[in-house]
Amino acid sequence: MTLGGEGGPGTTGSALAERLNHLFANMHPPGAPYTNAFVAEEISGGTQEYGGAKVTEQYLSMLRNGRRTNPSPELLRALAKFFAVPVGYLLGDLSQPQAARVEEEVRFLAAMRDSRVRAIALRSVGLPPEVQDSLTTIISQFRQQMNLPAELPEHGGDQRGE
Repeated sequence: MTLGGEGGPGTTGSALAERLNHLFANMHPPGAPYTNAFVAEEISGGTQEYGGAKVTEQYLSMLRNGRRTNPSPELLRALAKFFAVPVGYLLGDLSQPQAARVEEEVRFLAAMRDSRVRAIALRSVGLPPEVQDSLTTIISQFRQQMNLPAELPEHGGDQRGE
């Protein structure tokens, strides 16, 4: 996807807005999501960590609501670095499987903010694979009983092979 001009919602920029909003909602430390003001201050804060990019709270708001759709490459790189995602994710340049993988990583990191989820995951470390499989089955049964989606997309685990 190539981001177009400064169109309104419904243009190709709305995909950028959706991705940014997804990152704002999910890529933050425990507690409240980042605000536009916080992200703008971090990126524009005078250090070279973000390549000298400058952005205002208002411009971030316009990007997030689709009123601005063509940020500079420097700003896209800075936003990607801030949220720890490939810049291609913001540009829409990733293949569908690559974008899905980035979104799965974001969901994983968001889930790991929950101390109870972390405790369950950490307590399973070192258990034999068959015990881990049994725990997965038990959790799936609880999800089914609670009318939650049967399975979450695979995170990859040991099957990544990369």
